[in-house]
Amino acid sequence: MSWFQSDSQADRIVPPSGFTANLTTFAAAAMAFLAVFALALSFATGRLADRWSAELARSSTVRISAPEGQIAAQTQAALNVLNTTPGVASATVLGPEEQRALLAPWFGPDLPIDTLPLPQLIDVIEDGDGFDVDGLRLRLSAEAPGAVLDDHTRWRRPLIKAASRLRMLGFFSILLIGLTTAAMITLAANAALAANAQVIRVLRLVGAQDLYIARAFIRRFAQRAGVGALAGVVLAMIGVALLPEASTAGGFLTGLGFQGFEWIWPLFIPILAAGVAYWATRYAALRTLRGLT
Repeated sequence: MSWFQSDSQADRIVPPSGFTANLTTFAAAAMAFLAVFALALSFATGRLADRWSAELARSSTVRISAPEGQIAAQTQAALNVLNTTPGVASATVLGPEEQRALLAPWFGPDLPIDTLPLPQLIDVIEDGDGFDVDGLRLRLSAEAPGAVLDDHTRWRRPLIKAASRLRMLGFFSILLIGLTTAAMITLAANAALAANAQVIRVLRLVGAQDLYIARAFIRRFAQRAGVGALAGVVLAMIGVALLPEASTAGGFLTGLGFQGFEWIWPLFIPILAAGVAYWATRYAALRTLRGLT
């Protein structure tokens, strides 16, 4: 007989409602709800870091620090080098307003740019093949000694590292949710077994085997966990769908959710919940039945 094959006689051992039934269903629903958001966080973090890394990889900055009388000449020299460098799609000198916009998040919009000895910045955009960083640095040092090339490598590496850790944290959270679900279902199964100890003894007297009795608990608790997890997943997916759409202005918070085929992944959570309930209940039932005399 299959562990999940229905048996009305054996199913009567496990009460269809009550504390253990409600606890199992609620725990599975709550854990599935949290698992969906942990999964959404993992996907969103990965997308955000990939986008930032790609944007920084396509752009570089040339910073020119020189005496005031040499800024213009070195800027033009740097532009000549950049415009003749293979792999450079464009090179744009940033004006005072653009530099003020860059500094506004840290110093506010009223920063007096004209009175500060700020270096001249040139925004460099790469084409698909990119350019030789070391070769460009050598050419700039020869033609414009005050020019320093920043290819944003030091910005990309922390982003990739942080994204990797956040993704691991998201999946680790899902693992903890699964373990917590297993623990709560085990406790609920133990409570149900203890409450039906007298019935189990009577069944043994009439010849029922422990595996026959255990199947009733396994079926009932796996069904409760699956139904509860499905309800939690549906509610969570509705909540994720109602979140604001991703936008440049909103940044990370509006990018939290699923895109494309990512919507399929939460649908596996009820199946996993039923599997967790199966093994947790099987362990609890067989262990408890061996202890009953």
